Amino acid sequence: AALVRRGGLVGGRWVETPAAFPVRDPASGDELGRVADCGAAEARAAVRAAHEAGATWGRLPGKERSVRLRRWYELMMEHKGELASIITAENGKPLKEAEGEILYSASFLEWFAEEARRVYGDVIPASAKDRRILVLKQPVGVAAIITPWNFPSAMITRKVGAALAAGCTVVVKPAEDTPLSALALGELANQAGIPAGVYNVVPCSRQQTPAVGEVLCTDPLVAKISFTGSTATGKILLKHAAGTVKRVSMELGGHAPFIVFDSADVDRAVAGALASKYRNSGQTCVCANRFLVQKGIHDQFVEKFAKAIERELRVGSGFDAKTTQGPLINEKAVEKVERHINDAVSQGASIVTGGKRHSLGKNFFEPTLLSNVTTKMLCTQEETFGPLAPVIKFDTEAEAIAIANAANVGLAGYFYSQDPAQIWRVAEQLEVGMVGVNEGMVSSVESPFGGVKQSGLGREGSKYGIDEYLEIKSVFFGGL
Repeated sequence: AALVRRGGLVGGRWVETPAAFPVRDPASGDELGRVADCGAAEARAAVRAAHEAGATWGRLPGKERSVRLRRWYELMMEHKGELASIITAENGKPLKEAEGEILYSASFLEWFAEEARRVYGDVIPASAKDRRILVLKQPVGVAAIITPWNFPSAMITRKVGAALAAGCTVVVKPAEDTPLSALALGELANQAGIPAGVYNVVPCSRQQTPAVGEVLCTDPLVAKISFTGSTATGKILLKHAAGTVKRVSMELGGHAPFIVFDSADVDRAVAGALASKYRNSGQTCVCANRFLVQKGIHDQFVEKFAKAIERELRVGSGFDAKTTQGPLINEKAVEKVERHINDAVSQGASIVTGGKRHSLGKNFFEPTLLSNVTTKMLCTQEETFGPLAPVIKFDTEAEAIAIANAANVGLAGYFYSQDPAQIWRVAEQLEVGMVGVNEGMVSSVESPFGGVKQSGLGREGSKYGIDEYLEIKSVFFGGL
């Protein structure tokens, strides 16, 4: 309760609004509380507060910004249990997964606290003997941070850690389903000594989202937009940003292929498939969405995968220690999973396990495995974002690569093989930004996160992440 806040955070102050919107537990549908419904006015005020704070924050030595970020990280670790409980309450994911997200989330503050001291420039040899050329890196300015509900803490710190380390200030618009995590981070930012106006939060309802989003994407004081969400929404934001030619980072939709070749260790592939597909009940942008299994081991893989699903996955409330599969975020998410299954079955797919809403009701759905799937089915053409694993049988490596690369998005891809030559070939040919080779997880603070094609622009995390918030300035010294 100490970290639960219900107002917006603007210029270091908690702001109430005439209207408020409900935040609900996706497991029960119960109202957790009501949060300030910020609109265009609050968004503009937050942008001004961030702009004013940037004049001081951007000029601080990197070491001083590092110390504040480090303290923020330490406070997250001290309050990790409460932060995880907030995630499980508003998002529904199992508490163990929520605890893992908090550790992951805090790691970005720790990482970028260290990177804040490593924003290096250059001295370039000039062609004239009386001239010197310097290259400086400076903060771009105010960054608008627009985040999704599926990782309500980590998607904020991955962006904000880099922005603040670079000397930028931020206005965060969290998803309407999960604003409490963003506000809890704001409370800890205040406690950590992050100056007023450096970290601002404008929660809003779905009805107010277009107005707030338009302010954040068009206000001339905003220099940068960082967004994680659907490709369709990303395209809208890009159009808005074009008017003032803002810098953008876009981490958009995925449609990850998971390829299992005949040479693979099948047991290891099954374990990787389980981890990749059913984390957060399949509601991650990098989770496997299309399973391509070579004909020589297809039946063996499907049989073992089904047994693993039935043996290891348990649907329930996120606060139940035995739960591995929490609810989906809302009714629309459940309906999409049902639509994909019904379409596949109508075209000849077979339900191996699962296939329907769970007896718990509400937003719960059974972990589902389909076989006899073809590339003409919706579940192989669209990102499901739910606990559905469709398996396609293939013959040759070239066929698998062609199917995998047919999508217009390319965030993550996975494949299992014990053939060294094949590993090199496939890793280089997959049209994705991140590849898991005999590995079902591709998220790490040390590695760059992002995609190709319509999966987005830019990279987050790693040593490259801070560059997204820096401008490069050339300085010419003459007459020397």
